[in-house]
Amino acid sequence: MFNLFNKRHQEQPQDVKAIREHLLSGIKQELQKLEGGEGKHIKGLALFIACLPTERHMYESAIFADDDIRFKNEIQRIADDFAIDLPGNWTMQTNFIEELPGDAIKLNGLNAALYIRTPEHVVVTRSKTAYIRPLNGESEKKEYKISASDGKINIGREHKVQASDGFFRINHIAFPDNSSDEANKFISRQHAHIEWDSDTGSFLLFADEGGIPPRNKVKIRSLGDHNPVKLNVTELGHTLQEGDQIILGELAVLEFSYIEVGHN
Repeated sequence: MFNLFNKRHQEQPQDVKAIREHLLSGIKQELQKLEGGEGKHIKGLALFIACLPTERHMYESAIFADDDIRFKNEIQRIADDFAIDLPGNWTMQTNFIEELPGDAIKLNGLNAALYIRTPEHVVVTRSKTAYIRPLNGESEKKEYKISASDGKINIGREHKVQASDGFFRINHIAFPDNSSDEANKFISRQHAHIEWDSDTGSFLLFADEGGIPPRNKVKIRSLGDHNPVKLNVTELGHTLQEGDQIILGELAVLEFSYIEVGHN
């Protein structure tokens, strides 16, 4: 087994130029599947790298970590060469993680994988586990891990509250009522909830009774899109995608992501 491991490791590119060429070649392969006008439907790419700590400096150099736009421009050049019509506002994210997502597109010969996002908010290969992090407002945790098996994941002010029907509701993502953070004051006790939808293979965000007009609002803004979506009814869910920001009330903001940061 030791020999097999050594052989697999030796097959990995051993210098910055080779790593960059392998990354771009793998991404090119996936983009070529979208020739014929399909490329214009891409919202963005997310690249995941799970290299050894001793290799990280090479991978960072390979993707021009100090110059975010440069690696994106390399991909854009490939798209132009192969007539893959990417939209002008497509986004590029690169993330170093400990383990590659099992449902991402594995890039051959590298400890790297790729997600492709489309405007229908569908990630080509998507995880049943996601993370919710508060960007503004004081919640009970700095990061919430949610999964498809969790059922209804309630969001609101206070952990345990009495609903309008008299029964008590548990807010799994809770903002304490006694917090001095101004953002918490504009969050309803029954503000919103998240559920996994097996039909579409995605997490959906719903507004609850306290999160629709004329009460406190629920809005979502996606990466690269400056026009937020406002939820006006409780019956229709909004498909969440990587990097979505969820605004609760006036000031509180949650971020939805498939990427674990590791705060507890």
